[in-house]
Amino acid sequence: MTTLSEQLLHRIRDAHKRRAMTWWERTYLPAVAQGLWLTSRHFWRNLFLHIAHRLGLFRHIPASVTIQYPDQLRRTAPRLRTRHRLTKREAGTPRCVACMMCETVCPARCIYIVAGEHPDPNIEKYPKSFDIDLGKCVYCGYCVEACPEDAIRMDTQRHDISAYSRDGMWLDIKELLHPGSRKFTDPPEKFVQLKPEDFRRLPPTPEPPPPGSGLAPSA
Repeated sequence: MTTLSEQLLHRIRDAHKRRAMTWWERTYLPAVAQGLWLTSRHFWRNLFLHIAHRLGLFRHIPASVTIQYPDQLRRTAPRLRTRHRLTKREAGTPRCVACMMCETVCPARCIYIVAGEHPDPNIEKYPKSFDIDLGKCVYCGYCVEACPEDAIRMDTQRHDISAYSRDGMWLDIKELLHPGSRKFTDPPEKFVQLKPEDFRRLPPTPEPPPPGSGLAPSA
């Protein structure tokens, strides 16, 4: 049984035993012609299929390996970590108890929480404000793993985090409770503080699409 080093040594020796190229091969004309033929075949095939797709024909045959975003969405892995969201209780308030575990464990220091006393004596605290700076977030998922209340998840199937400014990548508590509610043209809000009764006035949190289904639809 040969070792890996011996196999590598045999390959190096065999490389020096390659046959000499002929005069015709040294002109590289066959290789150039083969490359032009391969490129031309893909070009004319894709061009024909793109035109046919415009006419409503052969739509079941992909015109190229490139995903035509945003008309065509890529199917993602079920374990993909996407944009964050906060879960709610039946009363409409966040499940978060402002224990600061996610803010403490975050290696990027991109989570900012302001705690407040909850009127329900069974719940010690609630987040007055909960902000995440996606410009710093590394999508490690530590916040999800550290949360004892299952209050934060990364299953929105949204990874469209581009913005025109750094402030545009800031997620406040309203956006976290209702992902996609803020438009790109809306001015960003930071450290928005809400009272328990304010949470009940917010729109219901939509259920995220199933994992692996691609991007969630924009609001």
